[in-house]
Amino acid sequence: MSTSPFTGRLSGHGGSHAVRIARHHGADTMFTLSGGHVFPLYDAAVRPEPTMRLLDVRHEQTAVFGAEGIGKLTRRAGWAVLTAGPGVTNGVSGVATAHFNGSPLVVLGGRAPDNRWGQGLLQELDQPPLLAPITKRAWTVHGADRIGPAVDEAFGLANAAHRGPVFVDVPMDHLYGESEVELAGDAPAADRSPDTDALAGIARLLSEAKRPVLLLGSDVWMDGAEQVARQVAEELGVPVITNGQGRGVLPAGHPLLATRARGLALGSADLVVVVGTPLDFRLNHGLFGGRDGAPPAKVVHVTDSPGQIATHLNLAGAVSGDLSAVLRGLGDAVKPDAEVEQWRVQLAETAAAATGSDREALASDAAPIHPARIYGELNRVLDDDAVIIGDGGDFVSYAGKYIEPKLPGNWLDPGPFGCLGTGMGYSIAARLARPSSQVVTLLGDGAAGFSLMDVDTLVRHRLPVVMVCGNNGIWGLEKAPMQMIYGYDVITELTPQTRYDEVVRALGGGGELVTRPEEIGPALRRAFDSGVPYLVNIATDPDNVYPRKTMGV
Repeated sequence: MSTSPFTGRLSGHGGSHAVRIARHHGADTMFTLSGGHVFPLYDAAVRPEPTMRLLDVRHEQTAVFGAEGIGKLTRRAGWAVLTAGPGVTNGVSGVATAHFNGSPLVVLGGRAPDNRWGQGLLQELDQPPLLAPITKRAWTVHGADRIGPAVDEAFGLANAAHRGPVFVDVPMDHLYGESEVELAGDAPAADRSPDTDALAGIARLLSEAKRPVLLLGSDVWMDGAEQVARQVAEELGVPVITNGQGRGVLPAGHPLLATRARGLALGSADLVVVVGTPLDFRLNHGLFGGRDGAPPAKVVHVTDSPGQIATHLNLAGAVSGDLSAVLRGLGDAVKPDAEVEQWRVQLAETAAAATGSDREALASDAAPIHPARIYGELNRVLDDDAVIIGDGGDFVSYAGKYIEPKLPGNWLDPGPFGCLGTGMGYSIAARLARPSSQVVTLLGDGAAGFSLMDVDTLVRHRLPVVMVCGNNGIWGLEKAPMQMIYGYDVITELTPQTRYDEVVRALGGGGELVTRPEEIGPALRRAFDSGVPYLVNIATDPDNVYPRKTMGV
């Protein structure tokens, strides 16, 4: 795998140019759903001998989520190929999700041919304007000899900080067309050195702070800074909260991990240093402090590129660049205040108390089943390197509280765009990227309706995944708020105990319905031992909804 632009000669049809470039950039799987506009790409993947895995799905949304999942797990752009018109539009939600997640992704779309454009061709649609607002770049390639350079540029853009999706479409006649082209591969590498003055200012703030918090997000993982982040946190003794794929940078049980004391930590901090995640609704838009009369906290934003620095509030400091260099620079420069140790102990005691109070819910014998009991049982059987995928609302909120990854990068959820339906695509990606690890996908019963048909894809490609469905028969995130606002609710009910497990069995996998708490553990063990896509469909209490707080999970 190379991170450099392609150098060399390309010959053959346009599809072969694209596939060779994608392979150069580390893409070994093409996520797709068959369409005539992109046949040359399939031809190049299998002839004269197989050079790339074709992973065909049942809905283009899953193809894009699968490719995005590869980007999340490998930190190199995944590749989705979508046929023209509805193939592309079906993938838009996946591209938008990658945009908000900062996931490296390249989507190549088919397009009606140039030589008949404007004559009302099948699936004739000018697609880049639809994708432009949610991509780093979206454009059309006119000419077979331009396909290779365009795909090379697309992968370079997607993999460069701040990472994200890139879209390029190719008219059908050019994709089939033959050409030869020489690529020089001379794009210069960007300088990502952090500003030393900005770094020094942040170091002073950290040295003066008495109640600092270090908040680590997904870009710490995506930028390869997870080891440095842990080292610096331990050297400084600063309490840490994690979110997204930053979860696991400090593993469960680490004495500096303050996630279970999140309310106290972010409400009473005098300085919050946010690294590698936006100051969005998940972080109360960066409005920290103020608890029990405490003054507002100073906020520092550290990002992988200048365009990610928050502009909606007055920051005490900000710096962008290579996150390992930023964190190492802070570690070398900061001399923590002596009172930080007292703060760390206070948060550790609060976190320990919260963990202790969890035990009753995690072991609950209530019937109908308390959702927390599912996670009490799941934590007993999860390996340290398990990949956990959350696709749901209320049910996955419980997962965020009760499951703490042991390793970074292994927690996947829809992210701030909140798009349900990521589960099957991420499951496929996880099984490909982590072939020896457990893959567990947590589905709300609402989310299951978005993508469960792609269990067929898991079965056909022999990709065993354990799926756990929290089935409470309602849209949990909507029912209670609507009742609070209006005193009643409508269109928030689903059919209780729908047999999603039988859907999975009909598609060739395995599954069972669980209605009693003591049945959960044995069912999970059967799922892991099955060697097939297996859904444990657990009927949970619809009256037990996740308690919402201002700063979320």
